[in-house]
Amino acid sequence: MPWLKSSHSGGNDNCVEVAVDGHVVALRDSKDTARPYAKVSRAAWRHFLFSVAGGAVR
Repeated sequence: MPWLKSSHSGGNDNCVEVAVDGHVVALRDSKDTARPYAKVSRAAWRHFLFSVAGGAVR
């Protein structure tokens, strides 16, 4: 599963990486990719993104 990170992070390894696998979105810390990662549903991830974009989460 390919991991992606924001283009705003540049070459910095101090960010969150995201991977989509079917109906699941995986999240991990780019500083330590060997550690376990969190998984959430695509619906939960979409809700989170809309909440951030709408200013509900800072």
